[in-house]
Amino acid sequence: MNELLQKVKQNLILAHNADDALINGFIVAAVSYAESYQHLAEGYYTENTMNPTTEQAVIMLASHFYESRDGSTGGFFEDNVQASSQVWNTVNMLLRFDRNWKV
Repeated sequence: MNELLQKVKQNLILAHNADDALINGFIVAAVSYAESYQHLAEGYYTENTMNPTTEQAVIMLASHFYESRDGSTGGFFEDNVQASSQVWNTVNMLLRFDRNWKV
């Protein structure tokens, strides 16, 4: 998870460690969402390698959670009223690439 934390912080352009615990919580939530969306067992990615597209989706989603933790949309997309939908659409598209279609 430490590697994911570093990648999320790079994506956020964040150099301090003050929010590491908060970001780790967002990463856990994003990974859980990915596993559920891809029809994988809970904890699948603790024992299996994450494909690059899934990893990018997790990075984007954890970053989105961090930037909009006050209920608004912030960061790079704050002037776009549909930014949240755009993030979720992109995340879901990336997760579909590695989705287990046999349910």
